[in-house]
Amino acid sequence: MLTNKQKRFLQREAHHLKPIFQIGKSGLHETMVHEVNAALEARELIKINLLQNTMEDVREAGIQLAEGTGAEVVQVIGSTIILYKESNENKKIELPKK
Repeated sequence: MLTNKQKRFLQREAHHLKPIFQIGKSGLHETMVHEVNAALEARELIKINLLQNTMEDVREAGIQLAEGTGAEVVQVIGSTIILYKESNENKKIELPKK
Protein backbone atom coordinates (compact mmCIF):
# COMPACT_ATOMS: atom_id res chain seq x y z
CA MET A 1 0.00 0.00 0.00
CA LEU A 2 1.39 3.36 -1.03
CA THR A 3 1.39 6.28 1.37
CA ASN A 4 0.22 9.74 0.29
CA LYS A 5 3.83 10.91 0.21
CA GLN A 6 4.79 8.07 -2.13
CA LYS A 7 1.76 8.71 -4.36
CA ARG A 8 2.67 12.39 -4.71
CA PHE A 9 6.25 11.40 -5.58
CA LEU A 10 5.01 8.96 -8.25
CA GLN A 11 2.60 11.55 -9.65
CA ARG A 12 5.54 13.92 -10.15
CA GLU A 13 7.56 11.14 -11.77
CA ALA A 14 4.68 10.25 -14.11
CA HIS A 15 3.94 13.83 -15.15
CA HIS A 16 6.27 13.75 -18.17
CA LEU A 17 5.32 10.21 -19.26
CA LYS A 18 3.20 9.59 -22.33
CA PRO A 19 0.44 6.94 -22.17
CA ILE A 20 1.73 3.66 -23.57
CA PHE A 21 -1.65 1.88 -23.69
CA GLN A 22 -5.06 2.96 -24.89
CA ILE A 23 -8.35 1.32 -24.01
CA GLY A 24 -10.86 1.71 -26.82
CA LYS A 25 -14.23 0.32 -27.73
CA SER A 26 -13.04 -3.28 -27.39
CA GLY A 27 -12.63 -2.53 -23.67
CA LEU A 28 -10.39 -4.20 -21.17
CA HIS A 29 -9.46 -7.80 -21.97
CA GLU A 30 -7.13 -10.49 -20.66
CA THR A 31 -4.45 -9.89 -23.30
CA MET A 32 -4.24 -6.22 -22.35
CA VAL A 33 -3.83 -7.13 -18.67
CA HIS A 34 -0.86 -9.38 -19.57
CA GLU A 35 0.70 -6.66 -21.74
CA VAL A 36 0.25 -4.06 -18.98
CA ASN A 37 1.85 -6.44 -16.49
CA ALA A 38 4.88 -6.90 -18.80
CA ALA A 39 5.17 -3.12 -19.26
CA LEU A 40 5.02 -2.60 -15.48
CA GLU A 41 7.83 -5.12 -15.01
CA ALA A 42 9.95 -3.22 -17.52
CA ARG A 43 9.09 0.36 -16.48
CA GLU A 44 7.47 0.23 -13.01
CA LEU A 45 5.38 3.37 -13.68
CA ILE A 46 3.03 3.71 -16.67
CA LYS A 47 0.14 5.77 -17.94
CA ILE A 48 -2.91 4.32 -19.67
CA ASN A 49 -5.38 6.42 -21.62
CA LEU A 50 -9.06 5.61 -22.13
CA LEU A 51 -10.45 6.74 -25.46
CA GLN A 52 -13.80 8.49 -25.79
CA ASN A 53 -15.41 5.52 -27.54
CA THR A 54 -14.82 3.09 -24.65
CA MET A 55 -17.65 1.85 -22.48
CA GLU A 56 -15.29 1.31 -19.51
CA ASP A 57 -15.44 3.54 -16.44
CA VAL A 58 -12.00 5.06 -15.82
CA ARG A 59 -11.87 4.28 -12.09
CA GLU A 60 -13.26 0.77 -12.56
CA ALA A 61 -10.74 0.06 -15.34
CA GLY A 62 -7.94 1.23 -13.05
CA ILE A 63 -9.10 -1.06 -10.27
CA GLN A 64 -9.40 -4.03 -12.64
CA LEU A 65 -5.92 -3.44 -14.06
CA ALA A 66 -4.44 -3.07 -10.59
CA GLU A 67 -6.05 -6.30 -9.41
CA GLY A 68 -5.07 -8.19 -12.57
CA THR A 69 -1.43 -7.09 -12.45
CA GLY A 70 -0.79 -6.73 -8.72
CA ALA A 71 -0.06 -3.02 -9.26
CA GLU A 72 -1.32 0.01 -7.38
CA VAL A 73 -3.37 2.86 -8.80
CA VAL A 74 -1.35 6.03 -8.21
CA GLN A 75 -3.88 8.41 -9.74
CA VAL A 76 -6.91 8.57 -12.01
CA ILE A 77 -7.19 11.97 -13.62
CA GLY A 78 -9.55 12.69 -16.51
CA SER A 79 -9.31 9.68 -18.79
CA THR A 80 -5.79 8.72 -17.69
CA ILE A 81 -4.76 6.02 -15.23
CA ILE A 82 -1.32 5.96 -13.61
CA LEU A 83 -0.18 2.56 -12.33
CA TYR A 84 2.89 1.58 -10.30
CA LYS A 85 4.34 -1.84 -9.57
CA GLU A 86 7.79 -2.45 -8.15
CA SER A 87 9.83 -4.45 -10.64
CA ASN A 88 11.62 -7.63 -9.64
CA GLU A 89 14.23 -7.41 -12.41
CA ASN A 90 14.44 -3.72 -13.45
CA LYS A 91 14.21 -1.68 -10.25
CA LYS A 92 14.53 1.99 -11.27
CA ILE A 93 12.34 4.03 -8.94
CA GLU A 94 13.36 4.54 -5.32
CA LEU A 95 10.25 5.46 -3.31
CA PRO A 96 10.51 7.86 -0.37
CA LYS A 97 10.35 6.19 3.01
CA LYS A 98 6.96 5.89 4.66
